[in-house]
Amino acid sequence: MNWDDTRVFLAVAREESISRAGKGLKMDPATVARRISRLEEALGAPLFLKSPQGYALTDEGERLLAHATRAEQALHLGEEELRGQAGLLTGTIRLGAPDGSANYLLPQVCAKICDENPGLEVEIVALPRVFNLSKREADMAVTVSPPDTGRLLVQKLSDYHLHLAATESYLAGHPEITSLEDLKHHRLIGYIPDMIFDKELDYLADMQAEKVHLSSNSFSVQFNFMRQGAGVAVVHDFAIPASDVPIRRILTDQLSLTRSFYLVRHADERRVERLNRFSTALAREIRREVTRLEGLCEPQA
Repeated sequence: MNWDDTRVFLAVAREESISRAGKGLKMDPATVARRISRLEEALGAPLFLKSPQGYALTDEGERLLAHATRAEQALHLGEEELRGQAGLLTGTIRLGAPDGSANYLLPQVCAKICDENPGLEVEIVALPRVFNLSKREADMAVTVSPPDTGRLLVQKLSDYHLHLAATESYLAGHPEITSLEDLKHHRLIGYIPDMIFDKELDYLADMQAEKVHLSSNSFSVQFNFMRQGAGVAVVHDFAIPASDVPIRRILTDQLSLTRSFYLVRHADERRVERLNRFSTALAREIRREVTRLEGLCEPQA
């Protein structure tokens, strides 16, 4: 069993597809398939089950994945130690995040970190769901609540705030809103109830509302509904300055939510200095950017 075959195995296990693994490895799919067959023959065990959905690990494959992942981490650690810890960050780091932070916060934060580390490449995967770090969907992930299971490192990044908001044009053309009770006379925007992937994103009870009228599993879609003057939404304060139309926060004395961002990594990577240093920089810059953007929000008129 050689490292090249192990590297191919890891790619197929994470992508659950021969073609996608080949694309990432810059190999044609036939070569990837031959490598997997060779590895299975050498080990005397099937590692994948092929289905219409892709390649799923067998029990033997799951056991090999754990060992192969540790070997990969050991190689990364050795590389970090040989390079030394004083130099600039280099290589690629994949960061998973819910789309609110991925669209309105992380681009400028990661761009600043890359400006300071020209050899660094950052990939932001924006998906409204929980990331599987064991399958290396990302090197680390931003979450809105700390996970309570798994061998994970969890670091609090920053608090952030949310308020009800609407465009000035919407508010000018609809009945005045002076209390949460008045919201029943307005079109509300929010998450699709059965697609809320984290309890911290369920704002219906805070709004004292039974349902929303325009919904999406994506905060960015909700924000654009609101930006188009379609109704009232709970929005991140840090997203408001990105709007190209005037937006006003409303009922700030009656509904003001505080949530937190957390950075989650696999526990096996606690000694990978490159990821440690990136995590420190990310936490520092996110706190700064949240403070800056929230300070740009106009107080309620």
